[in-house]
Amino acid sequence: MPTLSVFMDVPLAHKLEGSLLKTYKQDDCPHKMFLAYRVCMTNEGHPWVSLVVQKTRLQISQDPSLDYEYLPTMGLKSFIQASLELLFGKHSQAIVENRVAGVHTVGDSGAFQLGVQFLRAWHKDARIVYIISSQKELHGLVFQDMGFTVCEYSIWDPKKLCVDPDILLNVVESKQIFPFFDIPCQGLYTGDLEEDTRILQYFVSQGFEFFCSQSLSKNFGIYDEGVGILVVVAVNNQQLLGVLSQLKGLAEALWLNPPNTGARIITSILCNPALLAEWKQSLKEVVENIMLTKEKVKEKLRLLGTPGSWGHITEQSGTHGYLGLNSQQVEYLVRKKHIYIPKNSQINFSCINANNINYITEGINEAVLLSEGSEICLPKEKKP
Repeated sequence: MPTLSVFMDVPLAHKLEGSLLKTYKQDDCPHKMFLAYRVCMTNEGHPWVSLVVQKTRLQISQDPSLDYEYLPTMGLKSFIQASLELLFGKHSQAIVENRVAGVHTVGDSGAFQLGVQFLRAWHKDARIVYIISSQKELHGLVFQDMGFTVCEYSIWDPKKLCVDPDILLNVVESKQIFPFFDIPCQGLYTGDLEEDTRILQYFVSQGFEFFCSQSLSKNFGIYDEGVGILVVVAVNNQQLLGVLSQLKGLAEALWLNPPNTGARIITSILCNPALLAEWKQSLKEVVENIMLTKEKVKEKLRLLGTPGSWGHITEQSGTHGYLGLNSQQVEYLVRKKHIYIPKNSQINFSCINANNINYITEGINEAVLLSEGSEICLPKEKKP
């Protein structure tokens, strides 16, 4: 019997989960709260799921006519077509010209895995990737593991307290950067499916080529069956077919066959006018609730007399938004109040509800007041 293991030199890897979540989990404070979850939360503090999804899931599970054969490597065609029409619109210029297509991918990062594999193989001279700062932890490791140098790029203007997408557009145009978009929750940004993809419409109209990760887990509430597509937009159909042929080979090596259930649920909803209308309405209700939460946060800060202007909170769209706090104020909230938010102060507003809004706003007020007058003295962290 062999006595030495072939794995004896393999060390424990650092956990992939963010250090903020790791610290939160290790905190034994009974009043701790985490405001950086990626999923949309309900007022009761549970992951949001559209009711139409629950209904459709049940119908599919009871359909005796369905088979459970492996899907083709490129995925479910009806799902891909419905997803592309959701993203660009049925009468999109790119779809009409047959220069846009998609590959059915696995999980929330599958599209990035596939796209990065392609870029590494066919653009070996490209080695630097700029990722929007709030997304670095999510997608940076995918590029980093493939040998790319990952840099952060922020479109949040801390002086104007606003997100400025023009900064990104100007850089892409002037430096001829190949864009790789991420559309993780279409419809949960403004409540308008078309408005949420306006940036893609712009790049299509300007003739840009690009990749796009379209995740359809969050906006349907199918978190346990992560599904989406890698979208490819090329200058013409000939170029598109070449890219797709290469992506097929890469997908075969990565996962061979994508999952079916989540794609079936989503396709059933998108291709049924009544279910589609019901799903759209559920998105609007979620967005309206988040907007109301933002209004309440702003109003409570005003009533507390918190220094500064807080109008930027309600001027931002989507589940996530910036509080506009500096690093010192964020550290105070984490260390002293056990309110866990990222260093850039971008939080998930759906995590705020009637049970915690007072504690959160009072904590923000305290952090701002203390940092206004003098430096905040924090105790040194204890070493484990």
